[in-house]
Amino acid sequence: MPIKIPANLPAYDVLTREGVMVMDEDQAARQDIRPLRIGLLNLMPKKIQTENQFARLIGATPLQIELSLIRMSEHQTKNTAAAHMESFYRPFQEVKHEKFDGLIITGAPIEHLPFAEVTYWDELREVMDWTQTNVQSTFGVCWGGMAMINHFHGVRKHMLDAKLFGCFRHRNMAPGSPYLRGFSDDCVIPVSRWTEMRQYEIDAVDGLTTLLGSPETGPCLVEDSGRRALYIFNHFEYDSDTLKQEYDRDVASNTPINVPLNYYPDNDPTQVPLNRWRSHAHLLYGNWLTEVYQDTPYDINAIGQ
Repeated sequence: MPIKIPANLPAYDVLTREGVMVMDEDQAARQDIRPLRIGLLNLMPKKIQTENQFARLIGATPLQIELSLIRMSEHQTKNTAAAHMESFYRPFQEVKHEKFDGLIITGAPIEHLPFAEVTYWDELREVMDWTQTNVQSTFGVCWGGMAMINHFHGVRKHMLDAKLFGCFRHRNMAPGSPYLRGFSDDCVIPVSRWTEMRQYEIDAVDGLTTLLGSPETGPCLVEDSGRRALYIFNHFEYDSDTLKQEYDRDVASNTPINVPLNYYPDNDPTQVPLNRWRSHAHLLYGNWLTEVYQDTPYDINAIGQ
């Protein structure tokens, strides 16, 4: 089944060229089926790149997906054209009376700030509380996952002395989890962050279960069954060249940065990086959508009741 997105959204052409099934509003209206409504609260500065990354993953399942792009109401992006934002995004205050089967809250490049100092923190707290009544399942990614686990459980993020940057092996710590169905005993995941969550602090909270973790980078994927949520602190959604773009940007601006570990062949940045996480990325998001599909009520208005 395809993902339903506007025909003039840049992701439409990108996914079509890659062989992902997509359909526009007119095609979807002719199908007698209720698609899963998935919201993407996009906090990243490069909006179009992030749209493509997540649309690619959630559009690769047998389910029909209706993707809604959401932004913070007052925060204005400086890196994406205003016309794009006006055409494709709705502010949270406009959608908060609607119901969604799933919501993805992305990361944001604001790790150095305490949560309370983020300009849109109050509204984001409103979003996170709203998920408990209006969203069947929420997926917090990187900073978005850290914000959720902090808001709901008080688990803190801790600054690191050096950036965790590269591709790291993670252990499958819960092989019986439906979210890890089909996973190997370990998998490679891109990591790019200056902060960490600590396993002993997560273990101290009842109801949190770590599904993926690494001795080098700590907990990665955490299930919060009581909040119907997953928190992932690393970046399965990254394209093959996303870490390269980050590395090249820092080199060009003379920002001190290490070559991302285990990313380039022989750790040589003159070589083409290899994507070793794509299959597990599709597995994880496919498994998440399968669980959403099985748990969500057919009458979307019954979500939260």
